[in-house]
Amino acid sequence: MLTILGFTMIATFLVLIMMKKMSPIAALVLIPALFCVFVGKGAHLGDYVIEGVGTLAPTAAMLMFAIVYFGVMIDVGLFDPVVRGILKFCKADPMRIVVGTALLAAIVSLDGDGSTTFMITVSAMYPLYKRLGMSLVVMTGVAATANGVMNTLPWGGPTARAATALKLDAGDIFVPMIPALAVGLVCVIALSYVLGLRERKRLGVLSLADVLEREKEEENENETVLVGAGASSGSGDGKVRLAKATGGSGSGTEAGAPAGSGGGPDADDVDDVRLQGLDPNRPTLRPKLYWFNALLTAVLIAAMIMELLPIPVLFLLAAALALTVNFPHIPDQRERLAAHADNVLNVSGMVFAAAVFTGVLQGTGMVDSMAKWLVDGIPDGMGPHMALVTGALSLPLTYFMSNDGFYFGVLPVLAEAGAAHGVSPLEIARASLVGQPLHMSSPLVPAVYVLVGMARVDFGDHTKFVVKWAVLTSLVVLGAGILFGII
Repeated sequence: MLTILGFTMIATFLVLIMMKKMSPIAALVLIPALFCVFVGKGAHLGDYVIEGVGTLAPTAAMLMFAIVYFGVMIDVGLFDPVVRGILKFCKADPMRIVVGTALLAAIVSLDGDGSTTFMITVSAMYPLYKRLGMSLVVMTGVAATANGVMNTLPWGGPTARAATALKLDAGDIFVPMIPALAVGLVCVIALSYVLGLRERKRLGVLSLADVLEREKEEENENETVLVGAGASSGSGDGKVRLAKATGGSGSGTEAGAPAGSGGGPDADDVDDVRLQGLDPNRPTLRPKLYWFNALLTAVLIAAMIMELLPIPVLFLLAAALALTVNFPHIPDQRERLAAHADNVLNVSGMVFAAAVFTGVLQGTGMVDSMAKWLVDGIPDGMGPHMALVTGALSLPLTYFMSNDGFYFGVLPVLAEAGAAHGVSPLEIARASLVGQPLHMSSPLVPAVYVLVGMARVDFGDHTKFVVKWAVLTSLVVLGAGILFGII
C-alpha cells in the first residue's frame, strides 16, 4: 500500500504542476500533507515536516546567502567580462546562444555546486534570451542537463556518496567514467545545437545592429505614446523585420544596415554593452574593486572544493564581506539586499516547501517501500547484468528520491545483489551515476528552484521540456559506459 501511495503522490504532484493546476509551492506542501493523512499518519505530519525542514535548512541557508553573494558580484560587474566573451561567440544567433548556454553551464559546473552554476549561467544568458524573444525553457533545460553530466565530478556529491556507501575510492569510480561522461557532454552540446537550430528557424538570425535598432524604435514608440505625439520619429511602420539566415555564412547581417554612425564606437562594441542587460554606467559598478572581488570568488570556490568550512558558512561569510567592502554605507547594503530579496524569498520558499514533500516521503516509509519494490522486482536472470539494471534504475530513483536516499539506501542493496553474481561494486557505483542529468531537474533538488526562479520559468513547463532530453542524455552515458566496457 505504501508503494502505491508513494508513486501516486509523486504522479499527482507532477501532473498538477505540469498542468498548472497548482503552484509548485502549494503542491509541495498540500499534496504530501493529504497523502500523509491517507497513509494514516496524519498525527505525525508535524514531526515529518520539522525533520524535513531540519534536513534542508542548511541548504536553504546556503542558497539564500549564495544568491546575495552572486547578486552582489553581478551588481559590481565581476561577470561583465564573462558576458562580453559569451556575446562575442554568440552574436545574436539563437543557435550559438543555446550552444553557449551549454558550454557556460558545463564550465561553471566545475565548482561542483549546481546553485552557483545556475546563478551565473542565468545571469549571463537571461538578457540575451529575453532580448531576442528566445524560449527560456530551452535555456533552463540545457543548463540543467549540462550541469547534471558535470555533477558527477568527485566533489559534486553523487560520486562521493557512492564511494562512501560502497567503501570505494572516488577516483576509482570517476576516472574510468570520464570517456562515457565526455560522450554525455557531447550529447548535451549536440542537443543544444539542434534546439538552437530550432530557435533559429523560429526567430531567424539577427545581426547585433538589428537588435539595437529594434530597441531604439521601441523606445521611440514608447516616447511617442507618452508625449502624445501623433507621428513616430523612426521609420514608417516602426517595426524591424528579423533577418532570416541565408546561405552558409550565418552572419545574419541585414542588407543595407549601416556599418556605423557618427564616428562613434563600432556597432559590435556598442551591442556588447547593450545586450548584456547590465548597464555599463550603473552606480553599483566597482571597477576599482574588480580584482578584490575576483580573488574573493576564487577563494570561496577553492574553500568549497577543499571543504574548509560548511558551504552555508562560507557563503554567509563571503556575502557579508562582499557587502561590507563593496557597499560600506548601510543604506547601500540595504538597497542591495532588497534588490535580491525576491529571488531569495522564491528559492528559500521552494526549499522549505520541498522539505514537507521529502519529510513525508521518508517519514511515512514511502521511499523505502518504493525502493524495495523496485529492487525485489528485478528478475533473478538479470543478476549478471546488475550494473545495467543499476544504471536503468538510477534514472527514476534519483528523480523521485534524494541522492542521499538512493546512494545510502538503495545502492548498497543493488551492489550486494550484483556481488552475488560476480559483478564488481565499482561497476555498480559507476552505473549509479548515469541518472544525474535527470536528477538535476527533480523537484527534490533545491538548485532547480534557483534555475527556474531566476529565469522566471514555470517549474511545470521546465519539467515537461527537460525530462525527455535528460533521459536521452542519461541513456547515452549508460550506452557509452557499456560500449567502453566501463559498466
